[in-house]
Amino acid sequence: MSIPTNIPTDVDVLIVGGGPAGALLGCLLARRGIHVLVVEKQQNLDRDFRGETLAAPSVVTLRRLGFGPALENHGYLETTAVSMRMEGQEVLNVDYGRFGIGALPIDIPQPGLIGLFNDAAAGEPGYAYAAGTSCTGLVEKDGAITGARLRDRDGNRVTVTARLVVGADGRFSKVRKEAGLAAEITPQQRDFLSFKLPRPAGWGQHAELVVNRDKHLVVLPTWPDFLRVGHNLPKRGLGELRRRGIEAFRAGITEIDPRLGPLVEEHVRTWDDTGFLEIFTAEMADWARDGLILIGDASHTCTPILGQGVNLAIQDVVMISPVIAAALRAGTGPVPATTFDGFVAARRRHKRRVTRFQRMQEAALAQHKPAKVWVRRVRFKTMNRLPLKYVVFGKVINAPHPIDPADLRTGAEAAPTPAAPSAA
Repeated sequence: MSIPTNIPTDVDVLIVGGGPAGALLGCLLARRGIHVLVVEKQQNLDRDFRGETLAAPSVVTLRRLGFGPALENHGYLETTAVSMRMEGQEVLNVDYGRFGIGALPIDIPQPGLIGLFNDAAAGEPGYAYAAGTSCTGLVEKDGAITGARLRDRDGNRVTVTARLVVGADGRFSKVRKEAGLAAEITPQQRDFLSFKLPRPAGWGQHAELVVNRDKHLVVLPTWPDFLRVGHNLPKRGLGELRRRGIEAFRAGITEIDPRLGPLVEEHVRTWDDTGFLEIFTAEMADWARDGLILIGDASHTCTPILGQGVNLAIQDVVMISPVIAAALRAGTGPVPATTFDGFVAARRRHKRRVTRFQRMQEAALAQHKPAKVWVRRVRFKTMNRLPLKYVVFGKVINAPHPIDPADLRTGAEAAPTPAAPSAA
């Protein structure tokens, strides 16, 4: 087997995982003149993703980083509000325009988002990207991580030396496992099945949570003209659901939200039209070793509630980019784990707050006894009448994270741009 010719064998930073976190970090580091290699095991980013909503603070952050024109050129769908209906009654409505951030959440396909990060980085000297390439193991010397072993889609192997390896390879992180960093996995009570439907004309641009006792649907308007629907099912309940048949599944969706009945009947024909997601959280005592740091879902896995994964990843990158740059300037060997103590402490606090909120929401949605269902409905109706709902949601959404001046793009490139025409 030959050595892949497109992969440099000695870099400053090796990023394993080319999702939103890895792609954005690779771009920001390359802008600073750092030699960086991003490896992504998928050859083409053409698979379906579940989390494609960028919260308003993330939109502001990306515009300040200079990605506003690229977002406009690609196109996206703004989400104006989120509402909740329980047992046929609207119990909560949150208007995103009330947060005063200067942007609304947007839906943009993750392949498009990752693509614009990669395109921006491609022109930077010292940047390299290797698609269809997997990390098969880490290289260690004197207790520090000094690189990784890689394999491309043709089976060719190469060892890459790096002063820092960044694990940005998601909830089932290979880097995390190879580094021996243990994760505390907490399964949630339920898992998730999702599917897409054409979005009817006049549907609107607000996200909806439709609840009937312990069953619920998340209905999200999706760019350019779809609805993304997520449906909960009992933990390890996929087999039983399939045994009952696709017709029973469609009937169950219609029972929760009759508006979707005709669409589901026409467009969800087989199980291949659905996607399964196992729901768990993963928390870690240590995110770093000498020469290695984990970010995004690799460092702290959240549940899909409120679609926080991609937004937490962007916050991780914006905060860690200047930390990495300073560490590389300060020394010559593997970046010490202690370099990231402040980053880990700050991000852990925020992620734990998000996880606590998600677990509270999951516990509320899992109620099925009539008395508890009634109390739940009253509680949400009461919160809906109070300004408190904006305080609660604001703590989870969070403000745009401060950006290091070296990452900013000034002038017209970074100026807030008008919203793209919506695909209503």
